[in-house]
Amino acid sequence: MRTALKAFVRGCELALLMVSMVSSRAFADDAALIQRGEYLAKVGDCVACHLTQNGKPFVGGLKMMTPMGAIYSTNITPDPDTGIGRYTEADFARALREGVARDGHNLYPAMPYPSYAKVSDTDVHALYTYFMKGVVPVKQANRESDIKWPLNMRWPLMFWNMVFLHKGAYEDKAGKDVAWNRGAYLVQGLGHCGSCHTPRGVGFQEKALDESGSVYLTGAPVDNWFASNLTGDHNAGLGRWSEADIAQFLKTGANLRAAAFGSMTSVINHSSQAMSDADLAAIARYLKSLPAAGGSGGPDYAYDAKATKVSLGRPANDAGARVYTAFCMHCHGPDGRGFPPLLAPLAGNPNVLAAQPLSLINVTLNGTDDIVIGGVPAPYPMPKFADVLDDEQIANVLTFIRGGWNNGAPPVSPREVEKIRQQTAKGSAQ
Repeated sequence: MRTALKAFVRGCELALLMVSMVSSRAFADDAALIQRGEYLAKVGDCVACHLTQNGKPFVGGLKMMTPMGAIYSTNITPDPDTGIGRYTEADFARALREGVARDGHNLYPAMPYPSYAKVSDTDVHALYTYFMKGVVPVKQANRESDIKWPLNMRWPLMFWNMVFLHKGAYEDKAGKDVAWNRGAYLVQGLGHCGSCHTPRGVGFQEKALDESGSVYLTGAPVDNWFASNLTGDHNAGLGRWSEADIAQFLKTGANLRAAAFGSMTSVINHSSQAMSDADLAAIARYLKSLPAAGGSGGPDYAYDAKATKVSLGRPANDAGARVYTAFCMHCHGPDGRGFPPLLAPLAGNPNVLAAQPLSLINVTLNGTDDIVIGGVPAPYPMPKFADVLDDEQIANVLTFIRGGWNNGAPPVSPREVEKIRQQTAKGSAQ
């Protein structure tokens, strides 16, 4: 009897040990999946839209302007009443990749689901696990859009999806190596780079979703900025950048050729700095494979300081040179080469050479938000000059910069500056 009792006790102990081991393994697997999902959420930069200033992550409420009126990002925490807590994984996948919410209403394509359509099932599962188990639920009701009836009706988006949504996860391209395909997957899918950097058509659709389209990643205006050309264009694109230059820019927000500003600052702060070196290298590999497109067609840039040196030596004869000498030269230098990566160069900078001066005007008027790497803000953000320089002065100095050091870009008019000043002032007041 005693022997049987001992055997029974030992059996129970063994069973408990096995249950404990299985539970521990399941917990470890779950923790790893949550960690993977968190990484993917950063790659997808989900927090950039689903966060307001001083707000809680993923609670939403960010105001986004459209031609029809303002819309607001939604609560994607796992709160069951105001968030996505009642979503099944199938519901989550449908919203992410097809733009259809759990209750069946269509999401506005400000949500980059045409890009997220390429996300793999494995990554969708990891993201779902993270949002359900790794994000703190917050009860905060979603705000309705400001779009007026009948334009606020969403059923026409079904037809938009029929025309412009291409379903199906990314498939590796034959003849390309692992790094190239990984980079293509990240750029086209979770990274949704085309959402900003690809021109849009009259239906607000991206005109191309991958490198097979001639205008893919050739740059586009976004919220009074110009999302730059990411193709191999020598002047306005990445033609003079190495793969290491691209990876450094995404990791730190600056390199020897340029510095981040506008909405790209948020991408650096919340997304790309958290990416692994391998993923950044893969993105760089893919981007460097894109042929030149969308450029001005002018001669390749080559630095030349001669004419600019004469103008700076006689600023009384050049209104733009006078402003540059007084306000810009201390940081960007008389040679226009700045002190990179701390202070961006202007000579040969792709944003200076771009045909579209939106970003130059905006950054001169309104400065830059802080780039924060590893919790440490960049030491020398661009100050704003909206209250210091008038439209003519800004037009003069930008014309000087765009023509200096052999940049050869078109001049800027006071009317262009006035327009951006009014639009950005209106946006900040809302």
